[in-house]
Amino acid sequence: MTKFIALLRGINVSGQKKIPMAELSQLLTDSGLENVQTYIQSGNVIFESLEADKKALEAKIHNAIYSHYGFEVPTLVLSPTELKQIFENSPFPQEKKENSYFTMLFSIPEKELVDELSKVIYPNEEFVIMDNCIYFYCSVGYGKARCNNNFFERKLRVAATARNYKTMLKLLSLSTQ
Repeated sequence: MTKFIALLRGINVSGQKKIPMAELSQLLTDSGLENVQTYIQSGNVIFESLEADKKALEAKIHNAIYSHYGFEVPTLVLSPTELKQIFENSPFPQEKKENSYFTMLFSIPEKELVDELSKVIYPNEEFVIMDNCIYFYCSVGYGKARCNNNFFERKLRVAATARNYKTMLKLLSLSTQ
């Protein structure tokens, strides 16, 4: 049995794509995943599976949600090691890291798009784009940031999902128990 973390994009945000976590946990258990555990309402799932192919697991979770709820939910599956590496690769000093967001990319964006976006500068906002994550810090808070998840998705033409520092810490803790 291998442990994984599934990050669901865009559920339970502003009343959109509502999925109760207890229902989601049962749905994923019924679909063959084991020891399913959710964390907060924003689509964080820790589970175990005999299946080792992350793309197959993403499809399984996506299809289960679509079949049950009737809407698309982009799903990213990571191993605890991959999540830890993303967390530890943050280029920010600890104080900024603790107030930053990790925007995990579902695929590697085209180099030209990364180069173009890297030229963008907004006051009070900093970001560093890596292959699988955008590390983002905004001194005035994420809610006031221009560089949010939708902004990065549009500019890089890839799906992405963001988690804050505290959520990343908790997911790392839950996935390594």
